[in-house]
Amino acid sequence: MSQQGYVATPPYSQSQPGIGLSPPHYGHYGDPSHTGSPPGMMKPAGPLGAAAPGGMLPQGHPPHGPHQFGQNGAHAQGPPLQRFPGPPPVNSAAPSYAPYSPSTQSSYPSPVSTSSVAQLGTQLSAMHVNSYAANYGPQMAGAQLSYPGSFPGGPAQMAGPPQPQKKLDPDSIPSPIQVIENDRATRGGQVYTTNTRGQIPPLVTTDCTIQDQGNASPRYIRCTTYCFPCTSDMAKQAQIPLAAIIKPFATIPSNETPLYLVNHGETGPVRCNRCKAYMCPFMQFIEGGRRYQCGFCSCVNDVPPFYFQHLDHIGRRLDHYEKPELSLGSYEYVATLDYCRKNKPPNPPAFIFMIDVSYSNIKNGLVKLICEELKTVLEKLPKEDQEETSSLRVGFITYNKVLHFFNVKSTLARPQMMVVTDVSEVFVPLLDGFLVSYQESQSVIHNLLDQIPEMFADSNENETVFAPVIRAGMEALKAADCPGKLFIFHSSLPTAEAPGKLKNRDDKKLINTDKEKILFQPQTNVYDPLAKDCVAHGCCVTLFLFPSQYVDVASLGLVPQLTGGTLYKYNNFQVHLDSQQFLNDLRNDIEKKIGFDAIMRVRTSTGFRATDFFGGIYMNNTTDVEMAAIDCDKAVTVEFKHDDKLSEDSGALIQCAVLYTTVSGQRRLRIHNLGLNCSSQLADLYNSCETDALINFFAKSAFKAVLHQPLKVIREILVNQTAHVLACYRKNCASPSAASQLILPDSMKVLPVYMNCLLKNCVLLSRPEISTDERAYQRQLVMTMGVADSQLFFYPQLRPIHTLDVKSTTLPAAIRCSESRLSEEGIFLLANGVNMFLWLGVSSPPELIQGIFNVPSFAHVNTDITSLPELGNPYSQTLRMIMGIIQQKRPYSMKLTIVKQREQPEMVFRQFLVEDKGLYGGSSYVDFLCCVHKEICQLLN
Repeated sequence: MSQQGYVATPPYSQSQPGIGLSPPHYGHYGDPSHTGSPPGMMKPAGPLGAAAPGGMLPQGHPPHGPHQFGQNGAHAQGPPLQRFPGPPPVNSAAPSYAPYSPSTQSSYPSPVSTSSVAQLGTQLSAMHVNSYAANYGPQMAGAQLSYPGSFPGGPAQMAGPPQPQKKLDPDSIPSPIQVIENDRATRGGQVYTTNTRGQIPPLVTTDCTIQDQGNASPRYIRCTTYCFPCTSDMAKQAQIPLAAIIKPFATIPSNETPLYLVNHGETGPVRCNRCKAYMCPFMQFIEGGRRYQCGFCSCVNDVPPFYFQHLDHIGRRLDHYEKPELSLGSYEYVATLDYCRKNKPPNPPAFIFMIDVSYSNIKNGLVKLICEELKTVLEKLPKEDQEETSSLRVGFITYNKVLHFFNVKSTLARPQMMVVTDVSEVFVPLLDGFLVSYQESQSVIHNLLDQIPEMFADSNENETVFAPVIRAGMEALKAADCPGKLFIFHSSLPTAEAPGKLKNRDDKKLINTDKEKILFQPQTNVYDPLAKDCVAHGCCVTLFLFPSQYVDVASLGLVPQLTGGTLYKYNNFQVHLDSQQFLNDLRNDIEKKIGFDAIMRVRTSTGFRATDFFGGIYMNNTTDVEMAAIDCDKAVTVEFKHDDKLSEDSGALIQCAVLYTTVSGQRRLRIHNLGLNCSSQLADLYNSCETDALINFFAKSAFKAVLHQPLKVIREILVNQTAHVLACYRKNCASPSAASQLILPDSMKVLPVYMNCLLKNCVLLSRPEISTDERAYQRQLVMTMGVADSQLFFYPQLRPIHTLDVKSTTLPAAIRCSESRLSEEGIFLLANGVNMFLWLGVSSPPELIQGIFNVPSFAHVNTDITSLPELGNPYSQTLRMIMGIIQQKRPYSMKLTIVKQREQPEMVFRQFLVEDKGLYGGSSYVDFLCCVHKEICQLLN
């Protein structure tokens, strides 16, 4: 069979039987206009493809392959394998299902049918959803697996009496927990130095100290693979996406060195004349130090006279270790006026607080809560380390159907209000006194914050505007000629007559149809140009949403997404229950490290280039990534493609440069450099992969595609690509073995389980109890996530609490996310970075219940509470400490939900047990593994 034989097929271009498959558009989701098959051609293979050889489940147990990565990358002796037996060959027993034949019309919905997604809807309703989830399990070897996008067959599938089958033992398949623990055991607590090109960093779940010695820390850049294939043909063959997840402002721990600031005065940074790359460790000095060759484009440049230095006996500059830009992977430059708007230094940024004072927000106490809290958080505005007080200025607007601007000039006895009623053409009614220094105007501001709740106490206005609020904030920043950030506190669908007015379009009938994508798109064309204007003026928007019903997150969230802001959502907010979560988020957001009015450019060495960008970004052209602001939690995922061959000698070099304004108003450049290896051996490519980064890429590319493609098509592409990546490894890198064995590369042992978690996420698979707003919200969250956050989001941490050692400060060991790991006598804590659950088994030990909740038994526990009582006993203190550690470093404050076994809310908790079969569709891990194995066997045959 030719190399082309198992190149995965995009869902819209299937070749005829016997011709072999067509080459891929890898990592991408085709043109929506071509999703049907061409006339006269076979329908594309769905997630299951035709019945693979061997429909039955395996026997026996695998040896677990060790994690064979040393400090400097993979061992050289051939790729480490993770084998475990897959379905035995078809002749070992009669198949327990009728073979699928594309040429005959089958009497049951075929698993490979890609008829319109509407068919999925009718199938589900005809089947009574619950039986869909419980129809067949591992014990039915031949059953088509419950994969979204495929349909379970009826009795027609069974050929003859069912054969007795052995279940696949979940303990015999790769465990994410084991992979995480193995990496911690070998690399945790150590110093990881970045002095070697293409070395594989510890997993994102492993704590270690990172020492920059010439390549950027993995806290700033992680890659899907640290060894790129030399040719585009190899890349197409393997179909492993080549991508970097870049978090330019990542927080680094106190025991690591902060970035050095380089200042070359009026001359500015030294740059290559041809490609404009910044001076970095990849530049090679020649001719006694008078010239240097650019590592990116090979252009030879003269060294500016002020920068000249002699070379030592190995051709290295004598001041190599004194200059951060020559010896470190990451550093900053002070930018000159050439890098500033209108060639003049920027003004310090401003924060504008914009509060929805409609009737419901006043009545439920939200406005009062916000005003009280602002008095505290304004004391903690971000500042540079050397500054005594923050240079940021602040302003205040309230709104319902109209806008109220406040003059809080320090010389006033009390604040003055100006009302703008024309919301179709918003203007700023005052300049002097709107944006002020908090220190100077503190008493006037406190006076205002005390007055706001009383001022609107008698208002019955329940209609609100939204787009004019953003426009007003942006115009105020524009008038003051400074970048900044809007903090908008909003709670309802903006139905008042104004630009950006929205209607309720939450239509459940669109779910599982080709039109489902409309639910993720903004409903008016007002918000996209508004976001573009905001980015052009350095105006970032962060939105705190408090919805009690549908608010159209897909529309309201667009400007925060495109301006590098954050969206926070608190459903059915109640002050007495939910205020702590909201206040933690607000404090964290105001205090976090942030850069304003930013432009990012990713340069590469010759042979490949950045082609696609995902994140909280706006792109006016193909190269400049524009962000009104970027903070320490935001990551941009960048995909690379070949445009020529790469060489093993020179490797693949990446330089990410971010031009931004600091909180004090200084223009700076932040530079991150990373060198990767290149190889013409597929085994090297597979050995150097990082599964956590791959899932981040797959999630973002899939979540971007939901705006244009039917979800069923996207799910099929993900399954096909998973099978394809693994089939290529099996064919080209693994030693020969029985077809019944599924062989995974060591670095991708847990790719199937993570991929299955992604496929079951509510964005890609709708569920009746999840609202459209929640799906749009989760989509937006993931688009800006770094690798650590996406890893936890898709595979939550589940920890037993009943085995707590109260004398120890170490966290209890995590266990696999499956119901089979829970016990009636146990208490378990689950966290995914957005939600936190404390699950109580019906026979939980009373002494633990007493220690944690201060009530005598399971029955007395109140499940409405959202935080644990502060009790003086060791159980309470230890559990609260553990929750604090899990919450640390996470961008969102996780709301705690108490769940009792066998009570209704347990249904929500179970959706997070991601190794199990979904209640409304979605395979268990075991079933998905079998599904992928069938696909692989098909590709290899």
